[in-house]
Amino acid sequence: MSTLELHVDVGVPVDTAWETLHRVENYPRFMEGVRGARREAGGRAHLEVAAGGRDREVEAEVSDRGERVMEWLTTSAPELTGSFSLQPIDQNHTRIQARLEYDPDIVRDAFGGPKGFAQTNAIQRLVRSDLEHFKEYVERG
Repeated sequence: MSTLELHVDVGVPVDTAWETLHRVENYPRFMEGVRGARREAGGRAHLEVAAGGRDREVEAEVSDRGERVMEWLTTSAPELTGSFSLQPIDQNHTRIQARLEYDPDIVRDAFGGPKGFAQTNAIQRLVRSDLEHFKEYVERG
């Protein structure tokens, strides 16, 4: 398994960032490749994803752990786990730490794309881009 950790600082209070992150239906507005998203019963989320020239339906379990930590785990291929933890910097700024755990071979098989180091770089660029888009989205409010 590979682990990726990245963070972004956003110019909104921690409660605003937390509430925005929980609105699964808005994920297509800031997550590249997500064409549709909805929250389902029992803490589940359904995502329609286009990546590597393929369309996929991805199911995930989403849960809150501790103070301002959202964890997620895909329940359909590809197998991915991750979390978002939010930490207040001050009254109007929040740090969002994203963590993603994945098997590079499974991700490549599911979505296509390069192998090895090139794939790791591609995933890192995608997550960083999504965090920057989230920053723009939440700060526009």
